[in-house]
Amino acid sequence: MTVTSPVSCSAAMITTPADLGSAPLFRKEVRLHPGHGPVESGLLHISALGVFEAALNGRPVGDDVLSPGWTSYEWRLRYRSYDVTSRLGDHNTLTVSVGNGWYRGRLGWSGLRALYGKELGVIAQLEITFADGHRQVTGTDESWIVTGSDVIADDLYDGETIDARRRTLGTDALQVKRLEFDTTKLMPYVGPPVVRQETLTPIRIWTSPSGRTLVDFGQNLVGWLRFTVIGPRGSEIRIRHAEVLADGELGVRPLRDVQATDCFVLSGGEDFFEPTKTFHGFRYAEMSGWPVELGPDAIEAVVVHSELRRTGSFECSDPALNQLHRNVVWGTKGNFLDLPTDCPQRDERLGWTGDIAAFAPSAAYLFDVESFLADWLIDLGLEQRHHDGLVPLVVPDLLKIMPGPARAADRDSTAFWSDAAVWVPWALYQAYGDPAVLERQYDSMTAHVLRVESLTSPNGLWDTGFQIGDHLDPTAPPDSPWQSKADKGVVATACLHRSASMVADAAAVLGRAADAGKFRVLAERTRAAFNAHYVGADATITSDCPTVYALAIEFGLLDEATAQLAGKRLARLVADNGYRISTGFAGTPFVTDALTSTGHLDDAYRLLLQRECPSWLYAVTMGATTVWERWDSMLPDGSINPGEMTSFNHYALGAVADWMHRTVGGIAPAKPGYSKVRIAPRPGGGLTWADSALETRHGRVEVRWRREDGVLTVQTTLPDGVAGVLALDNQPERILIAGTQTHEVPDGGVVR
Repeated sequence: MTVTSPVSCSAAMITTPADLGSAPLFRKEVRLHPGHGPVESGLLHISALGVFEAALNGRPVGDDVLSPGWTSYEWRLRYRSYDVTSRLGDHNTLTVSVGNGWYRGRLGWSGLRALYGKELGVIAQLEITFADGHRQVTGTDESWIVTGSDVIADDLYDGETIDARRRTLGTDALQVKRLEFDTTKLMPYVGPPVVRQETLTPIRIWTSPSGRTLVDFGQNLVGWLRFTVIGPRGSEIRIRHAEVLADGELGVRPLRDVQATDCFVLSGGEDFFEPTKTFHGFRYAEMSGWPVELGPDAIEAVVVHSELRRTGSFECSDPALNQLHRNVVWGTKGNFLDLPTDCPQRDERLGWTGDIAAFAPSAAYLFDVESFLADWLIDLGLEQRHHDGLVPLVVPDLLKIMPGPARAADRDSTAFWSDAAVWVPWALYQAYGDPAVLERQYDSMTAHVLRVESLTSPNGLWDTGFQIGDHLDPTAPPDSPWQSKADKGVVATACLHRSASMVADAAAVLGRAADAGKFRVLAERTRAAFNAHYVGADATITSDCPTVYALAIEFGLLDEATAQLAGKRLARLVADNGYRISTGFAGTPFVTDALTSTGHLDDAYRLLLQRECPSWLYAVTMGATTVWERWDSMLPDGSINPGEMTSFNHYALGAVADWMHRTVGGIAPAKPGYSKVRIAPRPGGGLTWADSALETRHGRVEVRWRREDGVLTVQTTLPDGVAGVLALDNQPERILIAGTQTHEVPDGGVVR
């Protein structure tokens, strides 16, 4: 059992007095005070500079791994609390192994280590309460000892080396030393821990053209391999990981300089290995040094991510769409490892704000991410508070401590990316209905918008400073993915309008009428400037590409008549491009919605169902099991995109899942948190059925629809106390009540 109650800390941060290599093992013997009766409770509170694994009397105290994760260490270090009552005996041994993790390991693409600090540390406090009320408190101090461990190298990027021979060799113990540390930085977890989720076994083992042993687990995943093996003492097994193959061999180029290699030195007896101080993004593994013939039962892949409850499901009559949806789900799993990252495999793995700004609504349907994202938003607010309202490109803001141009003093708010400060809290409020997230993040939300307001030109446009724009527009040069067709001022100004409108709405929810009025005025002023400078009399928008129309329509920048003209132009551009994708990070989450809301549903479906590159389903036709970073991360001939930056596990372009949930599946909140539900499936694209379900805070919502013999049958299920509305094309809206109801209407669509 894990608890997260606040604790008064009397312990000290301790570290090793000398270099003991990777993952030192801290130890303390604890004898219970006699004469106080049985133990009523035992709580262990613990954190580390690095990542820790704690054991009491030889057994792990919890199921979590890689704790305490990665936070903005300058101001916040999380601690975990464990109920160890049932583990305590008269004589107890408490051990804590500490690895490099995010604190002292490699981070980013600079190649540097220890960007936060050079010394590992652990702080722990064991609190035991007896039946008579006596309390025994044992905290980390100079009385603890430390030794080396069987882990002789560990790094999140490069992998872990474990020498099983060191498990039986005696190691001289040293007294620890105290490490200067401000204990006011200690805070309990808000979000869930990282845990082992499931295991996968190989679907194929074979020999590559170069004679190497390769293993395919059938799914691009994040985690590690574990196994039990017997082999000659001192022999070594090496396992290298990658997401794809290249010319029949492990495709490691997209990893850049990440080694992604685990090494295991055998003791000569039966050895169990599990490298829990690293993680890899991979589908394939290259095995060398295996002492006998490798069979599928010999190894398993352990899937690791934050402990998130699955809440939403979707399935339809098109197997390729179902695979796309599974890819989105697996991309979420792989990148929601302690914080929302861009990718889990190369020398990056950062909390890019733009990715989650796009994806938060999809994530909040698929999983219960309320506390997970609330925890990350704390760090966003902390970074912002210490940088005059600036929301950085990544949170935690590693770029400010990495060498290079990212540290330039003139960096400032960036549209879409910095807007995560507003869009993510608002997405959580819409999904879960709790205004507390708006209250907690209100200062952050307003600080972002006010800072951007100060950056606007005298004409009211946000057309100044560095902007990423419609990142990874497929027509941009491979080595310059920010050079998109969409005018950056159009994108930025549209984002300002959306954020100001959301903050005005948030202020109204919180009863802050004056603020609501102020931000509403800013939104309207921005809207007017956008139309005056960017929208022509015929509704042509500057740069005339799908992204600018999608944003203008969906962000509410146009009046109804102009929006209809813009929608017609958008549909024409989409058709002229052969219904292949021509949007990047900014436009992709909104292009199908913009088509749908302006009466071009068929075009939205044709865009979604396109199989030629670039498209969502192109990757599916190429065997993808997660969403790619680039539309053409793998080329049609099976070779890897030659660009320096490509990943086969990025969730951002999977934000179309939100449209699938609402428009194909038909489930959307009519009120925040689904206290009232809007059921509005829009069948199209030749689909003959779809099933969707969502576990809301009020209970389970289900929608099933079928098209057959000219009849559309929709079955709805709502939980007790939740009302809804059924909105179908060419039909009057119907009031829905709790329970299951079946509705049949003439099918006005044509099944193609």
